[in-house]
Amino acid sequence: MNDHQLLRYSRHILLDEIGIEGQERILGAHALIIGAGGLGSPAALYLGSAGVGQITVVDDDTVDLTNLQRQIAHTTARVGEPKVASLSQAVQAINPEVRVTCIQQRADAALLDRLAAQATVVLDCTDNYATRHAINAACVRQGKPLVVGAAIRFDGQITVVDPRVADAPCYACIFAPDAEFEEVQCSTMGVLAPLVGIIGAMQAAEALKLLAGAGPSLAGRLLMLDARTMEWSALQARRNRACPVCAHAG
Repeated sequence: MNDHQLLRYSRHILLDEIGIEGQERILGAHALIIGAGGLGSPAALYLGSAGVGQITVVDDDTVDLTNLQRQIAHTTARVGEPKVASLSQAVQAINPEVRVTCIQQRADAALLDRLAAQATVVLDCTDNYATRHAINAACVRQGKPLVVGAAIRFDGQITVVDPRVADAPCYACIFAPDAEFEEVQCSTMGVLAPLVGIIGAMQAAEALKLLAGAGPSLAGRLLMLDARTMEWSALQARRNRACPVCAHAG
């Protein structure tokens, strides 16, 4: 690190759990963020401000006026622009040293495999159940840690999938891929604006901990927030030996 970086990241360096070595790992890391909306906005902004060297953002959508209630990386002036481009502008306005790669397309299995293989950590910031499972499967195949977040109405959840940890479950161990699931979206169900900020910021925190080696992650735990009462609950989970995704991985 040069003198400028030592000053910029000094508050991380002061933390014994991160220090210079941890910050250097952050600077050399590559974060893959799938989804540039409510969760992806705070996650990318915090990862960029923390100095993650390279961030790849995948999203096929454009900025809409209804997004601005909660998707804090976007602005009124950028309505109609690709979300990935808008998010890149927001990140680089905070930290121009970060290399941001924008991919404006829907993430399919082939793209996810290719991108996950190149990443140090992956963040699932989507709002689609099938896509979550596709991201989980790609990360299991590539052996890459994954931070999964979700938020709808007043309910949020977050967990970490880490194929490198023995007995840690993947997303499919907790939520079966073939489960009957009624898809709900913000456009029809609504979402409390700060809730996506809370969960997205926690995704960034978990990703930075994984990159810096600072403390245990949420692997094996699913945290759930009821924002009506601001009460957290936790579910402990172990790897399903019959899981169709991770049972024979690694």
